[in-house]
Amino acid sequence: METKQQTNKQLEKVSDLIEDIRIAMLTTVDEQGNLVSRPMAALQVDEDGTIWFFTKRTSPKVDQIENNQHKVNVSFADVSDASYVSVSGTAQELDDRAKVDELWNPQAKAWFPKGKDDPELILLKVHIDMAEYWNSSDSTMVRLFQQATAAITGNPPKMGENEKVYN
Repeated sequence: METKQQTNKQLEKVSDLIEDIRIAMLTTVDEQGNLVSRPMAALQVDEDGTIWFFTKRTSPKVDQIENNQHKVNVSFADVSDASYVSVSGTAQELDDRAKVDELWNPQAKAWFPKGKDDPELILLKVHIDMAEYWNSSDSTMVRLFQQATAAITGNPPKMGENEKVYN
């Protein structure tokens, strides 16, 4: 995924953490009020904290986004590096062919067999309102040791950074 230098410096850490995590889970609310999550390929995080995705014009998530005042959650997880990011944001569908051209990649053809000119293809942009991240710079062995020590002592392990960031 491409990430651009953030104009909001607080989002720089969030952008850095999600840069190498290609697949995110996008959560919306369905008609019955259930939380519904699905995997989505994140394409780009631009300068103002907008995460870009491709989606189908007729996808149920498009209606769910509109029916829930455009509020969504996007979560990223890199278990091997113990990096986790949860983004609360505002989503919007957009039919911008120039942006589609900019973000198009060969993997997208699996979902859009007619290519970037597929009439079903639109963009989903999620503007980050708030993000929270958890990140440990410790190795897996150190994290396991901290968890074992916590189990013995009854004190919660210190597993790295945790911060909320507002845009």
